Amino acid sequence: MTGLLALLGAYLVVVGRPAAAAETLLSQGRPVVASSVESGAFPAAAAVDGDGGTRWASGFADNQWLQVDLGSSQTFNRVVLRWEAAYAKGFSIQTSPDATSWTTVHTVANGNGGEQNLTVTGTGRYVRVLVTQRATQWGASLFEFQVYGGTAAGPIVRVAEFLADCPYTHRLPDDPIVFPNLPGASHMHSFFGATVTNANTTVDDLVNSPTSCNPAEDKSSYWVPTLYVNNQPVEPTGTTFYYLGEGVRDDVIARTQPLPFGLRIVAGNAKATGPGDNTISRWSCLHAGDAGSGHDFINCPAGSMLESYLDFPQCWNGRDLDSPDHKSHMSYPVNGDCPATHPVPVPKLRQVLRYPVNGSTAGFRLASGGGFTMHGDFFNAWPVAEMARRVNDCIRPIIKCGANGHP
Repeated sequence: MTGLLALLGAYLVVVGRPAAAAETLLSQGRPVVASSVESGAFPAAAAVDGDGGTRWASGFADNQWLQVDLGSSQTFNRVVLRWEAAYAKGFSIQTSPDATSWTTVHTVANGNGGEQNLTVTGTGRYVRVLVTQRATQWGASLFEFQVYGGTAAGPIVRVAEFLADCPYTHRLPDDPIVFPNLPGASHMHSFFGATVTNANTTVDDLVNSPTSCNPAEDKSSYWVPTLYVNNQPVEPTGTTFYYLGEGVRDDVIARTQPLPFGLRIVAGNAKATGPGDNTISRWSCLHAGDAGSGHDFINCPAGSMLESYLDFPQCWNGRDLDSPDHKSHMSYPVNGDCPATHPVPVPKLRQVLRYPVNGSTAGFRLASGGGFTMHGDFFNAWPVAEMARRVNDCIRPIIKCGANGHP
Protein backbone atom coordinates (compact mmCIF):
# COMPACT_ATOMS: atom_id res chain seq x y z
CA MET A 1 0.00 0.00 0.00
CA THR A 2 2.90 2.37 0.75
CA GLY A 3 4.24 1.85 -2.77
CA LEU A 4 0.83 2.53 -4.26
CA LEU A 5 0.41 5.75 -2.30
CA ALA A 6 3.86 6.90 -3.34
CA LEU A 7 3.11 6.22 -6.99
CA LEU A 8 -0.21 8.00 -6.77
CA GLY A 9 1.54 10.97 -5.24
CA ALA A 10 3.93 11.12 -8.16
CA TYR A 11 1.00 11.50 -10.54
CA LEU A 12 -1.35 13.57 -8.38
CA VAL A 13 -2.98 16.43 -10.22
CA VAL A 14 -4.20 19.43 -8.26
CA VAL A 15 -7.21 21.31 -9.55
CA GLY A 16 -8.31 24.65 -8.23
CA ARG A 17 -12.03 24.49 -8.92
CA PRO A 18 -14.66 26.20 -6.81
CA ALA A 19 -17.43 24.04 -5.42
CA ALA A 20 -20.38 23.78 -7.78
CA ALA A 21 -24.03 23.94 -6.96
CA ALA A 22 -26.20 21.06 -8.05
CA GLU A 23 -26.92 20.82 -11.74
CA THR A 24 -29.31 18.24 -13.17
CA LEU A 25 -29.25 16.51 -16.53
CA LEU A 26 -32.94 16.61 -17.41
CA SER A 27 -32.96 14.93 -20.81
CA GLN A 28 -31.06 11.65 -20.45
CA GLY A 29 -33.25 8.61 -21.07
CA ARG A 30 -36.38 10.70 -21.60
CA PRO A 31 -38.87 10.02 -24.45
CA VAL A 32 -37.66 11.53 -27.70
CA VAL A 33 -38.95 11.85 -31.26
CA ALA A 34 -37.43 13.23 -34.45
CA SER A 35 -38.62 14.59 -37.77
CA SER A 36 -36.81 11.71 -39.53
CA VAL A 37 -34.09 9.11 -39.13
CA GLU A 38 -31.52 8.07 -41.68
CA SER A 39 -32.26 4.46 -40.71
CA GLY A 40 -33.13 2.28 -37.75
CA ALA A 41 -29.44 2.13 -36.85
CA PHE A 42 -29.47 5.82 -35.85
CA PRO A 43 -32.67 6.30 -33.79
CA ALA A 44 -33.71 9.47 -32.03
CA ALA A 45 -33.24 7.80 -28.63
CA ALA A 46 -29.50 7.42 -29.29
CA ALA A 47 -29.08 11.17 -28.77
CA VAL A 48 -30.24 11.00 -25.13
CA ASP A 49 -28.86 7.61 -24.04
CA GLY A 50 -25.64 8.93 -22.48
CA ASP A 51 -23.53 6.76 -24.80
CA GLY A 52 -20.96 8.78 -26.77
CA GLY A 53 -20.65 6.00 -29.32
CA THR A 54 -24.29 6.03 -30.52
CA ARG A 55 -26.02 8.77 -32.47
CA TRP A 56 -29.19 10.05 -34.09
CA ALA A 57 -28.96 10.82 -37.81
CA SER A 58 -31.72 12.54 -39.79
CA GLY A 59 -32.77 12.35 -43.40
CA PHE A 60 -30.70 14.29 -45.93
CA ALA A 61 -32.63 17.58 -45.85
CA ASP A 62 -32.81 20.85 -43.91
CA ASN A 63 -35.47 21.71 -41.29
CA GLN A 64 -34.98 18.51 -39.31
CA TRP A 65 -35.65 18.39 -35.57
CA LEU A 66 -35.09 16.29 -32.48
CA GLN A 67 -37.51 16.74 -29.57
CA VAL A 68 -37.20 15.47 -25.99
CA ASP A 69 -40.03 15.24 -23.46
CA LEU A 70 -38.81 16.25 -19.99
CA GLY A 71 -41.94 14.77 -18.38
CA SER A 72 -43.15 18.01 -16.82
CA SER A 73 -42.52 21.71 -17.18
CA GLN A 74 -38.87 22.38 -16.32
CA THR A 75 -36.65 25.44 -16.24
CA PHE A 76 -33.37 24.84 -18.02
CA ASN A 77 -30.31 27.00 -18.53
CA ARG A 78 -27.84 24.95 -20.54
CA VAL A 79 -28.00 22.80 -23.67
CA VAL A 80 -25.09 20.69 -24.92
CA LEU A 81 -24.99 19.35 -28.49
CA ARG A 82 -22.28 16.90 -29.44
CA TRP A 83 -22.31 16.70 -33.23
CA GLU A 84 -21.03 13.94 -35.45
CA ALA A 85 -19.18 15.00 -38.64
CA ALA A 86 -22.59 15.74 -40.21
CA TYR A 87 -23.35 18.82 -38.10
CA ALA A 88 -25.71 21.77 -38.36
CA LYS A 89 -24.41 25.15 -39.44
CA GLY A 90 -27.71 26.83 -38.57
CA PHE A 91 -30.11 25.71 -35.85
CA SER A 92 -32.36 26.87 -33.03
CA ILE A 93 -33.16 25.62 -29.55
CA GLN A 94 -36.89 25.77 -28.91
CA THR A 95 -39.21 24.97 -26.01
CA SER A 96 -42.93 24.21 -25.76
CA PRO A 97 -45.54 23.35 -23.13
CA ASP A 98 -47.45 21.03 -25.49
CA ALA A 99 -45.16 20.05 -28.42
CA THR A 100 -47.31 22.24 -30.67
CA SER A 101 -46.55 25.89 -29.93
CA TRP A 102 -42.78 26.58 -29.92
CA THR A 103 -40.70 29.43 -28.51
CA THR A 104 -37.11 29.96 -29.69
CA VAL A 105 -34.69 30.50 -26.80
CA HIS A 106 -31.39 30.36 -28.72
CA THR A 107 -30.30 30.60 -32.36
CA VAL A 108 -26.98 29.68 -33.97
CA ALA A 109 -26.38 31.00 -37.49
CA ASN A 110 -22.80 29.88 -38.16
CA GLY A 111 -22.08 26.79 -36.10
CA ASN A 112 -18.85 24.84 -36.55
CA GLY A 113 -19.85 21.43 -35.17
CA GLY A 114 -17.98 19.47 -32.55
CA GLU A 115 -19.42 20.09 -29.12
CA GLN A 116 -21.46 23.22 -28.56
CA ASN A 117 -22.24 24.23 -25.00
CA LEU A 118 -25.01 26.83 -24.98
CA THR A 119 -26.16 29.03 -22.12
CA VAL A 120 -29.91 29.48 -22.51
CA THR A 121 -32.94 30.52 -20.48
CA GLY A 122 -36.08 28.50 -21.07
CA THR A 123 -39.05 26.79 -19.46
CA GLY A 124 -41.19 24.03 -20.90
CA ARG A 125 -41.96 20.35 -20.93
CA TYR A 126 -40.57 19.83 -24.44
CA VAL A 127 -37.21 21.00 -25.78
CA ARG A 128 -36.03 20.55 -29.33
CA VAL A 129 -33.19 21.41 -31.67
CA LEU A 130 -34.42 22.59 -35.07
CA VAL A 131 -31.79 22.25 -37.82
CA THR A 132 -32.31 24.94 -40.44
CA GLN A 133 -29.04 24.59 -42.36
CA ARG A 134 -26.90 21.48 -42.67
CA ALA A 135 -23.13 21.85 -43.02
CA THR A 136 -22.75 18.78 -45.26
CA GLN A 137 -24.67 16.89 -47.94
CA TRP A 138 -25.76 14.42 -45.26
CA GLY A 139 -28.44 14.87 -42.64
CA ALA A 140 -27.96 16.20 -39.12
CA SER A 141 -26.31 13.80 -36.69
CA LEU A 142 -25.99 14.13 -32.91
CA PHE A 143 -24.09 11.86 -30.55
CA GLU A 144 -25.73 13.59 -27.58
CA PHE A 145 -28.42 16.22 -26.98
CA GLN A 146 -28.35 17.26 -23.33
CA VAL A 147 -30.63 19.68 -21.47
CA TYR A 148 -29.55 20.85 -18.01
CA GLY A 149 -31.32 22.63 -15.16
CA GLY A 150 -29.86 24.11 -11.99
CA THR A 151 -26.71 26.17 -11.66
CA ALA A 152 -23.01 25.57 -11.58
CA ALA A 153 -20.64 27.89 -9.72
CA GLY A 154 -17.45 26.54 -11.29
CA PRO A 155 -16.34 26.33 -14.92
CA ILE A 156 -18.96 25.44 -17.54
CA VAL A 157 -19.29 21.65 -17.61
CA ARG A 158 -18.35 20.03 -20.89
CA VAL A 159 -17.27 16.65 -22.18
CA ALA A 160 -14.05 15.47 -20.49
CA GLU A 161 -11.84 15.08 -23.55
CA PHE A 162 -8.57 15.79 -25.28
CA LEU A 163 -7.30 14.12 -28.42
CA ALA A 164 -4.47 13.38 -30.82
CA ASP A 165 -4.72 12.94 -34.58
CA CYS A 166 -1.97 10.49 -35.58
CA PRO A 167 -1.88 9.46 -39.26
CA TYR A 168 -0.50 6.13 -40.46
CA THR A 169 3.30 5.90 -40.55
CA HIS A 170 4.45 2.37 -41.44
CA ARG A 171 3.78 -1.39 -41.47
CA LEU A 172 5.83 -4.13 -39.83
CA PRO A 173 5.24 -7.71 -38.59
CA ASP A 174 6.42 -6.51 -35.17
CA ASP A 175 4.86 -5.94 -31.75
CA PRO A 176 7.14 -4.46 -29.04
CA ILE A 177 4.50 -5.17 -26.36
CA VAL A 178 3.50 -8.77 -27.12
CA PHE A 179 6.74 -9.89 -28.85
CA PRO A 180 9.48 -7.54 -27.63
CA ASN A 181 12.87 -7.94 -29.32
CA LEU A 182 11.48 -10.53 -31.76
CA PRO A 183 11.40 -8.94 -35.23
CA GLY A 184 8.92 -10.62 -37.57
CA ALA A 185 7.25 -12.65 -34.81
CA SER A 186 3.86 -10.94 -35.11
CA HIS A 187 1.19 -10.64 -37.76
CA MET A 188 1.39 -7.45 -39.81
CA HIS A 189 0.62 -4.25 -37.90
CA SER A 190 -0.14 -0.72 -39.05
CA PHE A 191 1.54 1.90 -36.87
CA PHE A 192 0.51 5.45 -35.98
CA GLY A 193 2.31 8.17 -34.05
CA ALA A 194 6.00 7.56 -33.37
CA THR A 195 7.73 6.74 -36.65
CA VAL A 196 10.51 4.51 -35.26
CA THR A 197 8.40 1.77 -33.66
CA ASN A 198 9.61 -1.78 -34.25
CA ALA A 199 10.07 -4.98 -32.25
CA ASN A 200 12.93 -3.50 -30.22
CA THR A 201 11.29 -0.19 -29.30
CA THR A 202 11.55 1.12 -25.74
CA VAL A 203 9.89 4.16 -24.23
CA ASP A 204 13.19 6.05 -24.56
CA ASP A 205 13.14 5.35 -28.30
CA LEU A 206 9.65 6.82 -28.52
CA VAL A 207 10.59 9.95 -26.62
CA ASN A 208 13.31 10.69 -29.18
CA SER A 209 11.23 9.73 -32.22
CA PRO A 210 9.60 11.95 -34.83
CA THR A 211 5.83 11.59 -34.69
CA SER A 212 2.90 11.90 -37.07
CA CYS A 213 0.67 13.12 -34.24
CA ASN A 214 -1.02 16.45 -33.84
CA PRO A 215 -0.05 17.55 -31.20
CA ALA A 216 3.61 16.82 -31.79
CA GLU A 217 4.06 16.48 -28.02
CA ASP A 218 2.44 13.03 -28.26
CA LYS A 219 5.34 10.65 -28.90
CA SER A 220 3.24 7.58 -28.12
CA SER A 221 2.93 4.64 -30.46
CA TYR A 222 -0.40 3.11 -31.48
CA TRP A 223 -0.83 0.05 -33.68
CA VAL A 224 -3.53 -2.29 -35.02
CA PRO A 225 -3.63 -5.37 -37.26
CA THR A 226 -3.41 -4.34 -40.90
CA LEU A 227 -6.62 -4.44 -42.94
CA TYR A 228 -6.44 -6.33 -46.24
CA VAL A 229 -8.94 -6.08 -49.08
CA ASN A 230 -8.46 -8.78 -51.70
CA ASN A 231 -5.03 -9.37 -50.15
CA GLN A 232 -3.95 -5.75 -50.63
CA PRO A 233 -3.20 -3.67 -47.51
CA VAL A 234 -5.49 -0.70 -46.91
CA GLU A 235 -4.61 1.98 -44.37
CA PRO A 236 -7.05 4.31 -42.61
CA THR A 237 -7.29 7.90 -43.79
CA GLY A 238 -8.89 9.09 -40.56
CA THR A 239 -6.99 8.28 -37.35
CA THR A 240 -8.07 9.98 -34.13
CA PHE A 241 -7.20 8.89 -30.60
CA TYR A 242 -9.53 10.40 -28.00
CA TYR A 243 -8.71 10.59 -24.28
CA LEU A 244 -11.99 10.68 -22.38
CA GLY A 245 -13.48 10.86 -18.92
CA GLU A 246 -16.78 9.22 -19.85
CA GLY A 247 -18.05 5.91 -18.50
CA VAL A 248 -17.60 6.76 -14.82
CA ARG A 249 -19.34 9.08 -12.34
CA ASP A 250 -18.36 12.73 -12.16
CA ASP A 251 -16.70 12.24 -8.77
CA VAL A 252 -14.52 9.52 -10.31
CA ILE A 253 -13.63 11.79 -13.21
CA ALA A 254 -12.61 14.45 -10.67
CA ARG A 255 -9.92 12.15 -9.26
CA THR A 256 -8.63 10.91 -12.61
CA GLN A 257 -4.84 10.53 -12.73
CA PRO A 258 -2.57 10.90 -15.76
CA LEU A 259 -1.77 7.78 -17.74
CA PRO A 260 1.63 6.76 -16.34
CA PHE A 261 4.65 7.28 -18.59
CA GLY A 262 5.64 4.01 -20.24
CA LEU A 263 2.24 2.34 -19.74
CA ARG A 264 1.51 -0.45 -22.23
CA ILE A 265 -2.00 -1.74 -22.96
CA VAL A 266 -3.60 -4.15 -25.43
CA ALA A 267 -7.37 -3.86 -25.93
CA GLY A 268 -9.63 -6.16 -27.94
CA ASN A 269 -9.30 -9.86 -28.69
CA ALA A 270 -6.82 -10.89 -31.37
CA LYS A 271 -7.70 -14.55 -30.83
CA ALA A 272 -11.48 -14.19 -31.16
CA THR A 273 -13.10 -16.97 -33.17
CA GLY A 274 -16.36 -15.14 -33.81
CA PRO A 275 -18.23 -11.88 -33.09
CA GLY A 276 -19.43 -13.21 -29.75
CA ASP A 277 -15.88 -13.43 -28.44
CA ASN A 278 -15.34 -9.67 -28.54
CA THR A 279 -17.63 -7.05 -27.09
CA ILE A 280 -15.11 -4.21 -27.16
CA SER A 281 -14.32 -3.35 -30.79
CA ARG A 282 -17.08 -2.46 -33.24
CA TRP A 283 -17.48 -1.61 -36.93
CA SER A 284 -19.87 0.82 -38.59
CA CYS A 285 -20.17 2.86 -41.79
CA LEU A 286 -19.67 6.60 -42.08
CA HIS A 287 -23.01 8.23 -43.03
CA ALA A 288 -24.59 4.89 -43.90
CA GLY A 289 -27.09 3.92 -41.25
CA ASP A 290 -28.76 1.17 -43.30
CA ALA A 291 -25.63 -0.94 -42.81
CA GLY A 292 -25.97 -0.98 -39.01
CA SER A 293 -23.00 -1.79 -36.79
CA GLY A 294 -21.42 -4.85 -35.21
CA HIS A 295 -18.30 -6.67 -34.10
CA ASP A 296 -17.53 -7.93 -37.61
CA PHE A 297 -17.04 -6.07 -40.89
CA ILE A 298 -20.03 -4.10 -42.20
CA ASN A 299 -21.07 -3.97 -45.83
CA CYS A 300 -20.91 -0.21 -46.48
CA PRO A 301 -22.65 1.37 -49.48
CA ALA A 302 -20.87 3.33 -52.18
CA GLY A 303 -19.70 6.74 -51.00
CA SER A 304 -19.31 5.60 -47.41
CA MET A 305 -16.28 4.49 -45.39
CA LEU A 306 -15.70 1.61 -43.00
CA GLU A 307 -15.23 2.78 -39.39
CA SER A 308 -13.55 0.99 -36.48
CA TYR A 309 -14.08 1.98 -32.83
CA LEU A 310 -12.16 0.53 -29.88
CA ASP A 311 -12.27 1.63 -26.23
CA PHE A 312 -9.32 0.87 -23.95
CA PRO A 313 -9.82 0.22 -20.20
CA GLN A 314 -9.59 3.25 -17.89
CA CYS A 315 -8.87 1.75 -14.46
CA TRP A 316 -5.24 1.03 -13.51
CA ASN A 317 -3.96 -1.13 -10.65
CA GLY A 318 -1.67 1.74 -9.61
CA ARG A 319 1.41 -0.47 -9.75
CA ASP A 320 2.30 -2.12 -13.06
CA LEU A 321 3.11 -0.58 -16.43
CA ASP A 322 2.40 -3.93 -18.10
CA SER A 323 1.28 -7.46 -17.23
CA PRO A 324 1.91 -10.93 -18.72
CA ASP A 325 -1.26 -10.78 -20.83
CA HIS A 326 -0.86 -6.99 -21.34
CA LYS A 327 -4.40 -6.50 -19.99
CA SER A 328 -4.60 -7.61 -16.34
CA HIS A 329 -2.99 -4.45 -14.95
CA MET A 330 -5.99 -2.56 -16.36
CA SER A 331 -9.74 -2.93 -15.93
CA TYR A 332 -12.95 -1.50 -17.32
CA PRO A 333 -15.14 0.35 -14.78
CA VAL A 334 -17.98 -1.34 -12.94
CA ASN A 335 -21.16 0.58 -12.12
CA GLY A 336 -19.55 3.92 -12.88
CA ASP A 337 -16.44 3.42 -10.72
CA CYS A 338 -13.11 1.66 -10.80
CA PRO A 339 -13.02 -1.70 -8.97
CA ALA A 340 -11.00 -2.11 -5.78
CA THR A 341 -8.45 -4.24 -7.64
CA HIS A 342 -7.79 -1.37 -10.07
CA PRO A 343 -8.53 1.74 -8.01
CA VAL A 344 -6.84 4.42 -10.12
CA PRO A 345 -9.03 6.08 -12.80
CA VAL A 346 -7.10 7.25 -15.86
CA PRO A 347 -8.34 8.74 -19.15
CA LYS A 348 -10.10 6.27 -21.42
CA LEU A 349 -8.39 5.94 -24.79
CA ARG A 350 -10.83 5.62 -27.70
CA GLN A 351 -9.32 4.63 -31.03
CA VAL A 352 -11.34 5.74 -34.08
CA LEU A 353 -10.14 4.66 -37.54
CA ARG A 354 -11.83 5.29 -40.89
CA TYR A 355 -10.86 3.15 -43.86
CA PRO A 356 -11.50 4.28 -47.48
CA VAL A 357 -13.32 1.06 -48.45
CA ASN A 358 -16.92 -0.03 -48.93
CA GLY A 359 -18.97 -2.68 -50.69
CA SER A 360 -18.92 -6.42 -50.16
CA THR A 361 -16.76 -7.60 -47.28
CA ALA A 362 -16.03 -10.94 -48.96
CA GLY A 363 -12.41 -9.93 -49.59
CA PHE A 364 -11.87 -8.21 -46.23
CA ARG A 365 -9.62 -9.59 -43.50
CA LEU A 366 -7.38 -8.33 -40.76
CA ALA A 367 -3.84 -9.61 -40.38
CA SER A 368 -5.12 -11.27 -37.19
CA GLY A 369 -8.21 -12.82 -38.84
CA GLY A 370 -11.86 -11.75 -39.13
CA GLY A 371 -13.13 -8.29 -38.32
CA PHE A 372 -13.99 -9.46 -34.81
CA THR A 373 -10.25 -9.85 -34.07
CA MET A 374 -9.69 -6.08 -34.25
CA HIS A 375 -7.48 -5.02 -31.36
CA GLY A 376 -5.20 -2.12 -30.51
CA ASP A 377 -1.86 -1.64 -28.79
CA PHE A 378 -0.89 1.54 -26.96
CA PHE A 379 2.59 2.45 -25.70
CA ASN A 380 2.37 5.72 -23.77
CA ALA A 381 5.15 8.22 -24.34
CA TRP A 382 3.31 11.47 -23.66
CA PRO A 383 5.67 13.78 -21.73
CA VAL A 384 4.64 13.58 -18.07
CA ALA A 385 4.01 17.32 -17.78
CA GLU A 386 1.89 17.45 -20.96
CA MET A 387 -0.25 14.49 -19.93
CA ALA A 388 -0.69 15.96 -16.45
CA ARG A 389 -1.70 19.34 -17.86
CA ARG A 390 -4.36 17.82 -20.09
CA VAL A 391 -5.79 15.75 -17.25
CA ASN A 392 -5.76 18.84 -15.06
CA ASP A 393 -7.27 21.21 -17.63
CA CYS A 394 -9.57 18.93 -19.62
CA ILE A 395 -10.49 15.65 -17.92
CA ARG A 396 -10.90 16.43 -14.23
CA PRO A 397 -12.89 19.68 -14.70
CA ILE A 398 -14.92 17.96 -17.49
CA ILE A 399 -13.96 20.29 -20.34
CA LYS A 400 -13.63 19.45 -24.03
CA CYS A 401 -10.16 20.28 -25.33
CA GLY A 402 -8.69 20.14 -28.78
CA ALA A 403 -5.42 18.67 -30.00
CA ASN A 404 -3.52 21.54 -28.33
CA GLY A 405 -4.88 20.55 -24.91
CA HIS A 406 -6.91 23.74 -24.50
CA PRO A 407 -10.71 24.28 -24.53
